[in-house]
Amino acid sequence: MKRRVIAAGIAMTLGLTATACGSDDGSDGGDATDGKGKTLTVWIMEGTNPDARPFFSEAGKAFEKKTGAKIHVEYQQWATAQKKFTTAIEGGEDQVPDVAEVGTTWVPQFAETGGLVDVTDKVKESGLNDDLVEGLADAGTLDGKQYGMPWYAGVRSIVYRKDVFEKHKLKAPTTWKELQSAAKTLKDKEPGMIPFPVAGGAEMYATPFIWGAGGELATESGGKWKSGINSPEAVKGIEFYTGLATKDKVSPAKVNTWTEKEVGDAWGKGQVAMSVNGNWTPKAIVEANPDLKGKLGAVPIPGQTGGMSKSFLGGSYLSTFNTDKKDLAWEFVKMLTTGDFAAKWAEETNYFPGQNSELKKIEAKKDPLVEPFAKQMLEAGATVPKTKAYGEIQASKVIPGMVQSILTGKSSVQEAADKAAKDMDAIFAKDK
Repeated sequence: MKRRVIAAGIAMTLGLTATACGSDDGSDGGDATDGKGKTLTVWIMEGTNPDARPFFSEAGKAFEKKTGAKIHVEYQQWATAQKKFTTAIEGGEDQVPDVAEVGTTWVPQFAETGGLVDVTDKVKESGLNDDLVEGLADAGTLDGKQYGMPWYAGVRSIVYRKDVFEKHKLKAPTTWKELQSAAKTLKDKEPGMIPFPVAGGAEMYATPFIWGAGGELATESGGKWKSGINSPEAVKGIEFYTGLATKDKVSPAKVNTWTEKEVGDAWGKGQVAMSVNGNWTPKAIVEANPDLKGKLGAVPIPGQTGGMSKSFLGGSYLSTFNTDKKDLAWEFVKMLTTGDFAAKWAEETNYFPGQNSELKKIEAKKDPLVEPFAKQMLEAGATVPKTKAYGEIQASKVIPGMVQSILTGKSSVQEAADKAAKDMDAIFAKDK
């Protein structure tokens, strides 16, 4: 899956208080790398921000003031960027950018091919490593080496119709049993709504229940990956999730092939009572349907018997590439991912920053549509297997195919999980 999983539909107000970037040039107090007469080539993905150009114009001026170096930003399309990166890395130093926005699920692939710079020591020397959100830091780390700095991220939790829950004296779920009970009650009390969409085409709706049951998508041993999706724990999670549709009937058949987009569309039409959703969606829902203003609530995805189930934490890194301007490139990465510029970017784009200190500021504001996501990200964020083979697994839609096979009755949960495991292992076997 390309990083688009959190790149569209940005919609949540973080409420960060950022000082004007012009009041702080991003200096860390030390001597800036001399960049006079040099220009950094920077690749940034289109779609992350409605208009990122003003931000990078301001950042470029601050960086030039600090180092003497100019910034040349080239905007890339998510749909074609992965191939462009791969081609550039194969072409060598003259083809790659100095700095680029890299989706977290791409980092292992680019790192394995030698395109990215190991910045582990630089992160430690800057005193930044202890402040990075664990799930994000882990996503950009391969074999103990970190390949860039977390820039921004998103995570999924549960969004629900607060007004509908109050109408039927329901509480937001804190366990799987409570989620199931609330959905079944809503099925009876609100026949015109979808109580809880089991979206067969949305991989990251299923994974929290696999992780929440103690399962893993895959495990690594001796440098080799093996699917874990048919383990007893994983199967238990898949069985609960799909059972909401096949047994409890809280998700109609039309949802079997839905992706996150279709779920979002249904929310905008006022047709959904509760679902897994990203932190960027509440505002988008209200923008699509202003009647829902003040009627939404959010909670972390509950664990089986309490606590939280892990949820996919995805986002973008700013990484440096193997060029002759690596040190200068690092200075730019550090400036954008820390301090005022990091806060300003988060505020403008409505994503979460990659630092615990900034996330805790958000959580402390107690915004009921923000705090649960921040808590989920800080305490229960997870990532997919860190191997380039997993990109092919996602492109092949192995997990959505498994879920849809169960929802349509073509396979039992164990049969579908066994097939998915076989397909995953065949792809892992090719990743030498």
